[in-house]
Amino acid sequence: MLTGALLILAPLFLGFALALENRKVMTLIHYSVEGLVYFILVLLGLGLGQMEGLAAQLGGMMAQVLMLLASLFVANMVGLWLFHRWRPLSLEPAEDTVNHGYRRLFLAGLKPLLAVVVGLLAGYYLLPVFPMAEQLATWSLMVLLFLIGVQLRNAGLSLRKLLMNRQGLGIALALAASSLVAGAALVPWLGLPWHDALAVASGFGWYSLSGVVIGEALGPAWGGVAFLNDVLREIVALAIIPMLIARRPAMAIGYGGATAMDFTLPVIRSSGGLACVPVAIASGFLLSFLSPVMMAVFLSLG
Repeated sequence: MLTGALLILAPLFLGFALALENRKVMTLIHYSVEGLVYFILVLLGLGLGQMEGLAAQLGGMMAQVLMLLASLFVANMVGLWLFHRWRPLSLEPAEDTVNHGYRRLFLAGLKPLLAVVVGLLAGYYLLPVFPMAEQLATWSLMVLLFLIGVQLRNAGLSLRKLLMNRQGLGIALALAASSLVAGAALVPWLGLPWHDALAVASGFGWYSLSGVVIGEALGPAWGGVAFLNDVLREIVALAIIPMLIARRPAMAIGYGGATAMDFTLPVIRSSGGLACVPVAIASGFLLSFLSPVMMAVFLSLG
């Protein structure tokens, strides 16, 4: 399992080492990343749909998802609140967030779920068993991680400056640490070894990564649990950011996890102001690196 974990990590760091300046190539990479994400999610749904005894396991999966989501929410909010108390962030006046752009982002958060549902229904009702689906998803994920590494390197962000952003670094570490606390507390209820439970808790909102990595290591049912937990984190984050960010910016930014540097960033910017942007980018960037590393390390212990 250690070899598989290293194979997952290698493309990310390889892509991060590649410097590109061609805008057309970067535009192509952007659209390729978007397409690969949905392709991987459809494959994840396909694997779930063709899983033996799916109907019998759905109830248990949903119970595990809700337990994981609730526990992580509470632990993350406590950890981020403590960080906010220690190092509060001053904000400028926010813009009006109740607009069509915000509603569009919230609805867009449902698209990953739709992609998985399409794959699930196709696998359950239409398509014959496709034994190569898991391997195809793994290779697609490796290509995706390589491209994301290229994007991170060429986003005009200095790794040194991001690591020196104490607010962003503190928020990322608070979220990661509190997630591990929640994962450890859930070990008796999830029925997983401690290291696997910590791996499941280490997705930080990166659903296309966690669903495939956990699914490959622990089976499609747990892959589905990891995916649903992380995609629901993103949807909940979109709902709570406007409510929390004025008084508790660390909690609002941090709960978005890895998505704070991309998908939830527009809502963070519009509701929290410019002061939140570098903090959100730093936090999301660091969590985007921590998530695959931590999942790989914990899964390698099995």
